[in-house]
Amino acid sequence: MTSVRSEPRRRRSVVGAAAATAVLIAGCAAGGSTAQDDDRLRVVTTTGILADLVRNVAGDDVEVTSIVPPTGDPHSYDPTLRDVRDVVYADVAFSNYLLLEAHAVVTTLDANLPDGAPNVSLAESATKYAAEVIPLVENVNLDTVWLGLRVRGTGAELGASRASEVHLLATRVDGPGRMAGYLTETFGQPRVYFDSGDGFDAADGYAGDTATLPADAHTHMSWAFTEPGVYRVAMDSELVTEPGAQPQPVAQSTLTFAVGVDPYSVSGMEGADVLDAGHADVAVDLDEGALVLHADVPADETQDETQDEAGHEHGGTHTRTLDPARTVVSVPNKALASVPAGPGFGFLGRPGDQVYLLPQAVLGKHVHGEIDPHLWQDVRNAQAYVQAIRDTLVAADPGRADQFRENAEVYLDELRDTDAYVERTLAQIPRSSRYLVTTHDAFAYLGRAYDVEVAGFVTPNPATEPSVADRIKLTRTVQTLDVPAVFLEPNLAARSRVLTEVATENDLLVCDIYSDAFDDRVATYVDMMRANADSLRRCLT
Repeated sequence: MTSVRSEPRRRRSVVGAAAATAVLIAGCAAGGSTAQDDDRLRVVTTTGILADLVRNVAGDDVEVTSIVPPTGDPHSYDPTLRDVRDVVYADVAFSNYLLLEAHAVVTTLDANLPDGAPNVSLAESATKYAAEVIPLVENVNLDTVWLGLRVRGTGAELGASRASEVHLLATRVDGPGRMAGYLTETFGQPRVYFDSGDGFDAADGYAGDTATLPADAHTHMSWAFTEPGVYRVAMDSELVTEPGAQPQPVAQSTLTFAVGVDPYSVSGMEGADVLDAGHADVAVDLDEGALVLHADVPADETQDETQDEAGHEHGGTHTRTLDPARTVVSVPNKALASVPAGPGFGFLGRPGDQVYLLPQAVLGKHVHGEIDPHLWQDVRNAQAYVQAIRDTLVAADPGRADQFRENAEVYLDELRDTDAYVERTLAQIPRSSRYLVTTHDAFAYLGRAYDVEVAGFVTPNPATEPSVADRIKLTRTVQTLDVPAVFLEPNLAARSRVLTEVATENDLLVCDIYSDAFDDRVATYVDMMRANADSLRRCLT
């Protein structure tokens, strides 16, 4: 089914972008006269947590600013022109990265930092100082396939960097009904990326049917179909190496969906692979120049020629690369769901109408890579951050090297004491009660380092409300494990209605825990880790 769009729409992006404005501001500000005249080293960080670590090493003689405010969410923050100015005049920059920060934050930093200024991704650099990283292993225990979008490879030979972005375009849909791909983001509102109901406009580069991802990233999304039958979705992909650059074509392919019909009987697809469960992605492989299906399958399944050369295994699964021309994505009858009554879902039909839905499964605008980026929840990893900060500052300002080294050693002693305090405090919780249930998937490092089991979380993005299925799963988790408390971040309490309702229904405590941001009670990294340990001990004992 195809139609012609009457009005072009703006390109929809999975990540926010202030890059074009940032570059222009940089060009003007670099030659301006508003820079301070003192000789202090100027450091810019992406988050308030990193700014606190840097201040402890740098001391009062260094000016430290953060793009994301101390109480802000680094996953979704949109930089301001003042943030751009701070970057323009910085001598050193520190980010966490591993796709922790919103792409707009990273682009603002990379596009405006002066040439030659050190630009350090601490989560990656800290591995040189013995920091340990944890792969992100996502739950694939679903009734239907969980189909997201992914960019694989670095694209270095094409000139890609972490500021680059990849566009995935839907250019045509043939099928008996309407097909839409969308992301459920803040407060449960949908952001539509692909929609056959209003046509496809080649004249504007399919801007209204395009999703955008950073290089080497992944995002979740939902796929909806209004009628049963076979759908064929033509997709294209392109790389934009830097803000303002012309898109480079990468690859094209066609996806086949069997919606409410036998996936093994699709005409022209005899003998094809059927993708009907687990976690999979429509993946742009920058290094291979291909548009493929990237699927996680049980590790005990027979491996064949379509498996990744590296044979990557993640939590009992291995990854396979499937050719869309020989693969059918199954959307079974059990995928029928009602159109939500909330605003913004009119493109699917009227509230209560039945549509076939491959659900997003984990709600929220959640773009991430292969590694959990919240390394600092293990204090030993924070010590590695501090060592990387120390050596970067020494190289940037050798005249203050002794000061930086002395400050770092004092702070490392404090972090060692903090690590011991967290370990000692959490060990006081009975092992049978050491379960963490929270709204935000940010505590895997805390769990591994201090023997706490992360038993459940509602969404990776704490600003969203979960689905009915998420709520049922959360209720079963707290009842089965008989946990006495659930945990949420204080600055998100007003937006975590479902977790607090489940807690009330099951007579549970709702206790504080901090992950990405501070507040007026917890204003430093050491305060945060000690407060988390105290809260867990108090509420789980």
